[in-house]
Amino acid sequence: MTPHRVAVLVRHGVMPLELGLVHQLFGTARSAAGEPLYDVVTCTLVPGAVRTDADFAIQVTHGPEALEDARTVVVPATHEPDDTETEGRLGAPLAAAFARIRPGTRLASICTGAFVLAAAGLLDGRRATTHWQAVERFRRLYPAVELDPDVLYTDDGDILTSAGEASGMDLCLHLIRRDHGAAVANDVARRTVVPPHRDGGQAQYIPRPVAEPGIFATGAARAWALQQLHRPLSLQELSGRAAMSVRTFTRRFREEVGLSPGQWLTQQRLERARQLLEETDLPVERVAEDAGFGTSASLRQHLHTALGVSPSTYRGTFGPRNFRGMKNVVGLGRGDNDWPTPH
Repeated sequence: MTPHRVAVLVRHGVMPLELGLVHQLFGTARSAAGEPLYDVVTCTLVPGAVRTDADFAIQVTHGPEALEDARTVVVPATHEPDDTETEGRLGAPLAAAFARIRPGTRLASICTGAFVLAAAGLLDGRRATTHWQAVERFRRLYPAVELDPDVLYTDDGDILTSAGEASGMDLCLHLIRRDHGAAVANDVARRTVVPPHRDGGQAQYIPRPVAEPGIFATGAARAWALQQLHRPLSLQELSGRAAMSVRTFTRRFREEVGLSPGQWLTQQRLERARQLLEETDLPVERVAEDAGFGTSASLRQHLHTALGVSPSTYRGTFGPRNFRGMKNVVGLGRGDNDWPTPH
């Protein structure tokens, strides 16, 4: 199997973390036989030393020709704003580099790398995001883009954008999950010790991510809920586990997780169902029961809403007898705002 080529296009002022996370996450992905699933290369407009926003430079040997055979191109941010962030256009060298990218290549940006995709005219009429501090500038320069400043990342099929450095990790894991399923993405997350899944619709800026002294957190209730996914769970049960009223628990939960308890629970049930479909031969009815959806019809409805496929199609692509990538499956959506009732 030929690894999927990922090209990372860096510019002067690149943030080492954004470059490194792409190499680390994609470079860690392995097939069931232990073979690398991706080949990651770094390229720049002119090969040589590239300044970073730290006190060191990096030596990049590949020029823009590396973009020609890439199946995915990732554009990180820069702390040295160029024409894409000041004039709303691509400079000549960057435009020439983008002309080398083959039609149909998947494009992704991290943080203000979205300015580059917008300047190339690739985001017009499409949904995208960028770092919340750059929102006003982005909207002023690129009014034709449907900018959503409140999410971690967006997936518009062949073009994806993320909000910042940490959400770049979420985006990379989302792409790995899209290509090779949840089991591979979860293995990468375990190896790099990062959360295996944060929904793209989660708010990128949570006002109080760490509990204040004397205020109880919801983490223990969440850990308990993960062991109880096979049965209906109520807000009363969860809030009781956290020794809070339902109202306080719901508010604290959203502050800590960025999702409502109902959205989070649906997300976890879907992740559990995906795991069972990938790693076991259990009948779909049993998968639905173990994941807490109650019936195969309920599982089918939720999976189709989230991924656009049926359980049998998902298993046929990612199941234990057929370990290959699925090109058109997208990550989980925002979920239902209402409390999910298995049916």
